[in-house]
Amino acid sequence: MKYCGNIGFMHTVGKGDGIWKPKMVSQKYRGDVLDGYSGHWQSVSTKQNDDLSLSARISIVADAFAFHNFSEIKYAEWMGAKWIVTSVEVHPPRLILTIGGVYNGED
Repeated sequence: MKYCGNIGFMHTVGKGDGIWKPKMVSQKYRGDVLDGYSGHWQSVSTKQNDDLSLSARISIVADAFAFHNFSEIKYAEWMGAKWIVTSVEVHPPRLILTIGGVYNGED
């Protein structure tokens, strides 16, 4: 299966006087969805609804920006949702992203 979607990178930028603030930057990448993917529901006692968690890997053709900032990747958009990137493997010219639960963080 082919992949095309935004990848979110969380940068920390200086605002002056020693103040730092996170800033999300997203860029579109193409690649492939590796393996099959499966999902399961996780019950969290403090939430009314269970969370969906996936086990899928996405291989993107990375540019210099992605290689330089791979440690700041927070989410990958796929199938209409943003998913938390739980790990990144570096295999030039590709990055392989493992995704987990739905990303509910800052955009």
